[in-house]
Amino acid sequence: MAVLAVQHIRRMRGGAQGQLMLGADGHAYVVKFQNNPQHMRVLANEYLASKLAAAAGLTAPVVELVEVSSWLIENTSELEIELGRTRQRCQSGLQFGSRFVGGLMPGQVVDYLPEEHLLGLKNLSEFAGILALDKWTGNANGRQAVFTRKARERRYRAVFIDFGYCFFAGEWKFEDAPLRGVYYRNDVYREVTGWDSFEPWLSRLETMPAETVWETANKVPPEWYGGDLSEMEALVEKLLARRGRIRELIEAFASSDRKPFPNWGLRTNETSSSSWNPERWGTTIVGRIM
Repeated sequence: MAVLAVQHIRRMRGGAQGQLMLGADGHAYVVKFQNNPQHMRVLANEYLASKLAAAAGLTAPVVELVEVSSWLIENTSELEIELGRTRQRCQSGLQFGSRFVGGLMPGQVVDYLPEEHLLGLKNLSEFAGILALDKWTGNANGRQAVFTRKARERRYRAVFIDFGYCFFAGEWKFEDAPLRGVYYRNDVYREVTGWDSFEPWLSRLETMPAETVWETANKVPPEWYGGDLSEMEALVEKLLARRGRIRELIEAFASSDRKPFPNWGLRTNETSSSSWNPERWGTTIVGRIM
């Protein structure tokens, strides 16, 4: 069931022109609307990729379908989309909602940390895991994260946000490039010493049951991708086929001019892409969108 939006709080930064809104469940959500300037499919991308990240055990916000009524839009002047020199009202109906990191009374949430705080993150190692997911889903944007800590805590935790450009935004294709889907600071990859540094997330993605992906795709409202079920089915089938290429895509980043893994060690007992055999994970189960 969708969460009903009951109040507008403020406009958010970003190309999708999201709005911070209060839900009837008492949580605040960053809401992206179907008629956002990026693409309608950005909502589908956000939902699908966020759910897959959570299924792999990565730290991402809770996401929900958010129902925004025409009455709320008509009575809230801030609920509009800027399109160059023109403006239009936000569209009513089902929208994508990402629970606001920190909640209504956050202890502290920032989008930048000095090096000493960044290297002291509670979940610094997860940057390797989210890299694997971004490569799998073909994220065409840089990896986005915010950092949160509760009152009286010294160390921050990274929360990975903004999955709208997975699957190449509205184009639903995969055009892989070594520097796509990566975080802009190499510091977060300093602890990567080999394939073990990508665990347990890499193995969870490589072995993620096809049923998990299909069930998640089934929950995406068809109006977020124009109602063409065959296009969603094609996307899921391509995504499942890519599970065996994640290490190859990570290695392309490792070999780039960024040199992101300076502490990569001996790989004697680890699997390289040259010996990688996706067939050992079994035959892909074919599913359908219901």
